[in-house]
Amino acid sequence: MRPPTIRDVADRAGVSKSLVSLVLRGSEQVRPEKREAVLRAVTELGYRPNAAARSLSEQRTRTVGVLLNDLRNPWFVDMLEGLNSLLHDNGLHMLLADARLNRRTGQDPAGPFLDLRVDGLVVVGTLPDPAALGAVAERLPVVVAGAREPALPGVAVVANDDERGARLVTEHLIGLGHRRIAHIAGYGAVGELRRRSFEATMRAHGLADGAVVESSDMTEEGGYRTTVRLLSRPDRPTAVFAVNDIAAIGALSAAEESGLRVPRDLSVVGYDNTSIARLRHVWLTTVDNASHEVGRRAARCLLDRFEGATGAGELHLAAPTLEIRGSTAPPLTG
Repeated sequence: MRPPTIRDVADRAGVSKSLVSLVLRGSEQVRPEKREAVLRAVTELGYRPNAAARSLSEQRTRTVGVLLNDLRNPWFVDMLEGLNSLLHDNGLHMLLADARLNRRTGQDPAGPFLDLRVDGLVVVGTLPDPAALGAVAERLPVVVAGAREPALPGVAVVANDDERGARLVTEHLIGLGHRRIAHIAGYGAVGELRRRSFEATMRAHGLADGAVVESSDMTEEGGYRTTVRLLSRPDRPTAVFAVNDIAAIGALSAAEESGLRVPRDLSVVGYDNTSIARLRHVWLTTVDNASHEVGRRAARCLLDRFEGATGAGELHLAAPTLEIRGSTAPPLTG
């Protein structure tokens, strides 16, 4: 059977096609009894508007592309919830793509979104080649969420205040009495900001000699391998500050394999306050980087651009907070 058309809805409701269109667009210029008749016909027939035809008439697809650096990172879940809630309230739909998978197949990460003619693009997380977004931004509105790469013309950035968050962690560990603190660092501008803030805070407290920085790839395996190296040092740290929660989980595994108990023998702190950090058997002290708020602000920036706002190179920072749980405690020795 063929799908019902707008003509079928009009015939069932006893109205014109133009009036059906007004109802479907949410117009207030329709009498209540006519609107009820149209909506009842839509339900009875199972009618769904032709999105392709509407896109042609409106010159919009009412879709927003969301390009994620890596779908495996649970931080994206809360951020996407905040992003989608505001987009949905404004009649927009998200299309998701994983930049990591696109790179493995040799695809241009943003290419499929351009082919689908999305109305705008939100890029989430640190991409290996953020400069490539410049060409995309010349064709449609682009907002970057959760990354701190150099500003590009026409691209707004919405992120967490990484320097403040790293300072909160470091001061918390120092306040507990830790003097040998290691930082499992990440890459990109976010990783650099957190590392620099950690080092600056240690220096400010006269503890530069006790600060150790080891680079990682921000994965669980990277956090595990980095912590194994740190724990093999003769002056092993009494606390580890990981660049994100995923790396912190790897640090917890390395501590357990080394026969160390957290937090009695080793304090561990993450960053992002993901659902993993909130699991009872993990109960990780971490930085809440306001991911839901970052998502909503990113959606707001995109909606403003749809209305003609420019704000090229704008930077919006959400304030982080420290969530103290069960993975940090005073050191047994100084």
